[in-house]
Amino acid sequence: MPGENLSRDEARERAALLSVDGYEVFLDLRSAVGDGDGEGEPRTFRSVTTVRFRCNEPGASSFADLLAPRVTSVSLNGRDLDPGEVFDGSRIALEDLAAENELVVDAQCAYSRTGEGLHRFVDPEDGEVYLYTQYEPADARRVFANFEQPDLKAPYRFEVRAPEGWTVWGNGAGELVDGVWRFAETKPISTYITCVVAGPYHYVTDSYSRTLEDGTKLEIPLGAMCRRTLAPYFDADDIFLVTKQGLDFFHDHFDYPYPFGKYDQAFVPEYNLGAMENPGMVTFREEYVFRGKVTQASYEARANVILHEMAHMWFGDLVTMEWWDDLWLKESFADFMGTFGSVGATRFKDAWITFANRRKAWAYRADQLPSTHPITADIRDLQDAKLNFDGITYAKGASVLKQLVAYVGQDAFLEGARRYFKRHAYGNTRLGDLLSVLGETSGRDMSAWARSWLQTAGVNALTPQVLLDTTGGRIAELAVVQEAPESHPELRPHRIVVGLYRRTPEGTLQRYARAETDVHEPRTVVAELAGLQAPELVLVNDEDLTYCKTRFDATSLETLRTDLGGLTDPLARALCWSALWNMTRDGLLPAREFIALVLRFAGGESDIGVLQMLHAWANSALTHYAAPAWRETGGELLAEGAVRELRSAAPGSEHQLAWARFFAAVASSEPDLKLLADLLDGTTGIEGLEVDQELRWVFLEPLAAHGAADESVLAAELARDDTASGKRHQVRCLAARPQAAVKAQAWAQVVESDALSNALVEATIAGFAQPSQRELTAPYAQLYFAAIERVWRERSIQIGMDVVRGLFPALQDRPETLEATDAWLAAHEDAAPALRRLVLEARDDLARALRAQACDATAGR
Repeated sequence: MPGENLSRDEARERAALLSVDGYEVFLDLRSAVGDGDGEGEPRTFRSVTTVRFRCNEPGASSFADLLAPRVTSVSLNGRDLDPGEVFDGSRIALEDLAAENELVVDAQCAYSRTGEGLHRFVDPEDGEVYLYTQYEPADARRVFANFEQPDLKAPYRFEVRAPEGWTVWGNGAGELVDGVWRFAETKPISTYITCVVAGPYHYVTDSYSRTLEDGTKLEIPLGAMCRRTLAPYFDADDIFLVTKQGLDFFHDHFDYPYPFGKYDQAFVPEYNLGAMENPGMVTFREEYVFRGKVTQASYEARANVILHEMAHMWFGDLVTMEWWDDLWLKESFADFMGTFGSVGATRFKDAWITFANRRKAWAYRADQLPSTHPITADIRDLQDAKLNFDGITYAKGASVLKQLVAYVGQDAFLEGARRYFKRHAYGNTRLGDLLSVLGETSGRDMSAWARSWLQTAGVNALTPQVLLDTTGGRIAELAVVQEAPESHPELRPHRIVVGLYRRTPEGTLQRYARAETDVHEPRTVVAELAGLQAPELVLVNDEDLTYCKTRFDATSLETLRTDLGGLTDPLARALCWSALWNMTRDGLLPAREFIALVLRFAGGESDIGVLQMLHAWANSALTHYAAPAWRETGGELLAEGAVRELRSAAPGSEHQLAWARFFAAVASSEPDLKLLADLLDGTTGIEGLEVDQELRWVFLEPLAAHGAADESVLAAELARDDTASGKRHQVRCLAARPQAAVKAQAWAQVVESDALSNALVEATIAGFAQPSQRELTAPYAQLYFAAIERVWRERSIQIGMDVVRGLFPALQDRPETLEATDAWLAAHEDAAPALRRLVLEARDDLARALRAQACDATAGR
């Protein structure tokens, strides 16, 4: 991986020297079918690239980027260059450049099995081959020679020769001419958002039209596709519905017509990301095509991703950050707009509740890691960039934008966006470019706000202080205390709503007063609340305007212990759950107490997304934060509670489905496993619960992990579901079995071999690490530290990240593991910074778990 890196300094130097006029790329993909290149050789395809570019300093030297097994020929300005001399495996040296240049590179590039570059997938169900590209941040160079950095934009013309009977899609409209697919020239775009999708995909079409303010009519052809074997599950109508709603919404608010012609959306196999915003050809992970029954939370998540990627057509594709330092200029905005658009345009009107509960949890975790960084990050190179697609860049950035809207007003914010698009269309920007237009439209100086929120790291905690009068019935003073960690001591300006709640005679918790105020200092008095009736609950970030961790005073915490379920406002309830979870992670609330709250109140939770998040948090609390001596008891309590709620849930409801999945996640005792087995074979039924194929695999994993489903059972299930999805499920279940030989095989397949695809690597890792098998996997802690530097050096960055994150011995939650991690870090100070970051993050999670376990152990005395 180190030879494939590109530094920010190199990129800036090249951008100052070169400007690109255009690319012509020819790909011959006929080798995707049939036999490969030879035993032990990567399967390759021919790639011919012609790049026309200018050089500001004739006579100067530079380089083009290419990752390819072989280069057949290189020509610069008509001069044939020796590939062996100018190509080093990742770069093509360009000497003595002219003012105007033409570079032609003919290469054999490799198909990918890691989801990076041009990924090749063979459908086990029918043997068909499917291709798609995925480049961000810098994998277009695996497919064609280029200048791989976001600020060297150019128009592209692609031609693709594909196997007979295939269809090929790209960023622009294509047509088949004399056996070659030819695509319309793109607008100037960055390398990482060019795209090719090819194969016998199932393809559905529709169209969108709109009359613009000037009277012209905008027509956008729509397409949606998936593998043929997924076609029976493909609900294209709902995808098109959300797509049209989003296009209406963004046209209403952006005043800049969609600029990229058609709008195709491909749901592709073995995808590493949620989705990618290639203009005109958005790619999604095919898990968004639901093979079984799912809850509305899954449909909401898909709609959010559709709108997130659509927002990128403006934030990211039309206007692109200059370098990855300002990745937030696209990702934070798209993350915000995904929720903003969901609420404003679709049926998912409670999407801000999901955002507060789920997305912010991701941000809070990332912002407390040792690798936390400002939203505008210091990205030294491409490895830094790859790791910064994180909870800070996405969810914290979106949270900050949400409060920016409250700060400057929605109209000023959107007018700023409109000016930004028009001023910088098809160009590249930095932080200051956006701040300047927001300053214009809001009339505010944005520099101080940016310094506090965009250029510093860390999360503040806000805690209420309530002083009552001598009778105890009225508020004498209510203040909000703001704290920051020592590592990042910045106190920020917070626009918040303080909500006061009391119990009603009907047994609910209702808000009876609110005050909207600005918090700047360590302690801020909210004067307008003085004299009001004493509250039983104070929620200091009611309505979720700001980004902070919320704490409670003693009275409020006691109220939540007894009456959390009485909160009738679903957002307020979600915010309280989020605050309680943060307290658990911070070692301020014992894990067993959080689990008790879930068992007491989750059954009454109306919001399905919040319920599913509570299930995930409760399971995590048991696995990582509960004292080891209490884990067995805690697991029994959770399983008992899950069965109780499963049986009492409305038959056929999504809540019933959620409880069934949670029960499988926590089942471990012999009676629990027998119930799962009986539900699988139909011996026992629960009214309304349909055990479809996806739920069958959910039930099978705990059975496999506890030795109640052997290899023959899993083989029989694969025969029943002999699909790509079924294979991933089976691989995960196989690796979950509780035998030493199984773990040794799984480890070897992931760490010592590169034979598995990215999806099967992910499935194997997921099955390997089972909370019930701590003793079985203990020997691999030492092997992990011996292997990770080699893995990072030899494998692609995506697989390296999967292995380093996924196989860290987090379940060996003992001080000795922490010491081993520290020893590795001390002995590898010169390791790749991105690798060290991953290990440091895992170490921090482990140290946090040990602190939380100590807190929980104290509660048990």
